[in-house]
Order: sequence, then structure tokens, then C-alpha cells
Amino acid sequence: MIEKTATIEDVAEHAGVSIATVSRALHKPQVVSEKTREKVQTAIAVTGYTANVMARNLRLNRSGMILLLVPDIGNPFFSAILSGIEQGASKAGYNVLIGDTQNEPEREATYAAYLRSNQADGMILLNGRLPAPLANTPRGVIPPVVIACERIPGCNLPTVIIDNEKAAYIATRHLQEFGHTRIAHIAGPASNILTTDRAAGYQRALAEADIKTNSSLVYGADFSIEAGIKAARALLNDAPNRPTAFFCASDGMAIGVIVAAKEIGLRVPEDISVVGFDDIYLAANYDPPLTTVRQPQRRLGEQAISLLLAGLDKTETQTVPTENPVIVPTELIVRKSSGPCPT
Repeated sequence: MIEKTATIEDVAEHAGVSIATVSRALHKPQVVSEKTREKVQTAIAVTGYTANVMARNLRLNRSGMILLLVPDIGNPFFSAILSGIEQGASKAGYNVLIGDTQNEPEREATYAAYLRSNQADGMILLNGRLPAPLANTPRGVIPPVVIACERIPGCNLPTVIIDNEKAAYIATRHLQEFGHTRIAHIAGPASNILTTDRAAGYQRALAEADIKTNSSLVYGADFSIEAGIKAARALLNDAPNRPTAFFCASDGMAIGVIVAAKEIGLRVPEDISVVGFDDIYLAANYDPPLTTVRQPQRRLGEQAISLLLAGLDKTETQTVPTENPVIVPTELIVRKSSGPCPT
């Protein structure tokens, strides 16, 4: 006896909903209530139904693949973002191909070719620039592309970011409220838009407090722990003129500052205060726990995949934000690495 394969009609009958509702629960879960999704998922488990994603993709002339370009897959900052993107893609029946570009234009161009050859239906960029093959291509010619984390100046593609300038301003103001006036800033790479925006927030906070920006207290680095150690060693070397606080453009560099401070016997926050940016997992578990700007990483990923899915489904308008870019709010997390300015 041949066992009958469960169909979508069986799922609908068992759940007590229409076939269209089952389809929406599988492919557009954001437009279906949680209670209905649970009923459909229970019916799927009971009936043993398996959606034929490949057949659907063939019917719609799609690959079922979403391309995600990441500048450094080893950076812990991206893990929660990737998780949010992957979960949203999976619910909609898509697989995710992650391209670790290492900030190399050649790699970016190679991965971007997947769009031109229809091996991917859309792309999310976390690397802050449009790959060369797409830079001069009219928007309507290429598949949907969404920019996340790093804005691209002059680009009108759907974008999901935080307000880096405002977040940096708030972080610097936090140190000023503790009485710090000699606040060093360890910035990221000069060519990075995050560096520009976070430095602008730092400078605005100083200007509002009538403190002139001191170029000797600004050090360019590359977001890594090693770079933070190197920068702090240089800035802490001049004991009479050393800063009493550091605002760092990444948690990695902030941790590097703490390492360098401990090397020469300085206490954090009794002798110097340190504030980071991102709130990676290590920030809350370091010694001392790091005061930092929390980026809602998972929410950034969820919002990015929602925008891309809306672009892939031209009939879906409920999840398409009216503003561009979409600004996801940040939060200053105050821990034990920041405190009053030493007298």
C-alpha cells in the first residue's frame, strides 16, 4: 500500500483555515497572526506536509537563494545580524549564501555576479559599498538589493542603519557628565562611513561643551582589539597629558584600551574611563564590564530581510517602510568601565 503524501489542502483542513492562509503562513508569516501560524504549524506536524519549495521557485523563476555580503565573517558583531537574516529567509523558503569579502573589491564583484547569472534572487550588503558590477547598473535592472549597517552616501537603495552620529554623541556626553574633558577618541579606518559618523558625534559633544577637538587625542585604527592596544599605548605614554577617558568606535578597540591600561598599572574606571560601541558578547563579560552603545543587531538583520522579501514580492506592501533609510534605535548600556574623572 502506497502512503498518501500530505498536501496543502490537508493542512488547511486540519487547521480549519483556507489554503491561501496556509500559503501566507508559510511564505509571508509576518502578515498572519501568531495564533493562526501556530495552528498551521501544528497541522503541518500532524499531517507530515512538506512544502515543495523547489517547485515553487521553478514556477516563479527563482533560485531560492539570497546572497549576503559580509566584510569579515570572523567579527562577532555580525553573528546576531546573520541569525536574524537567516531565520527570516528560512521562514520565507529561502536559503542564504554568505560571502565573506574581507573588504576586497574583487571578492565583492565575484559574489555580485551571482545576481547577474540568476543564481541569487536578491542581496543584502553589510560591507558599506556597492560591488563594482552593480555600481553603475540602473536600479530596475538588477534584483532587489538592501543595504544594512553601513549607509552608502548617494545611494537610494533600501537601507537599514542606526544613527551612528547620535549614538556617538550620547556616549561622549556620558563621559562629560562624569566630569571628563580630556576625552580621547579611537576611531575606525578613515575610509569607513561609520568612522566619519561616529567621529562627528564625538566632535559635536565636545563643541557643545566648549571643548576644542584636540587632534593629539584622536587616533585612527581598524576596530580590532590589537588596534586598541596600540592606540592606547601611544595615547597613555605621555603621563602628564594623558586622557582621562576614551570613547572607542568599537568594543574591540575599547577592550584593547583596557588591556593597555592594565599593562601600565592604571585602573578602570578609577584612573581612566572607557566606552565602546556595538555591545558584542564579550563586552558584558570583560573585566570590568564595558560601558557601550548597544546596536540591536538581531533587529537590524530582521529588518533587512523584511525589506528584501518585500522587494522580492512586488505585491507585498504591508512591510515596506515609507522612510529610507530605516533607522533602528540604539541604547547606551552603562556598566563598570566608566566613572568620575580622577582629581
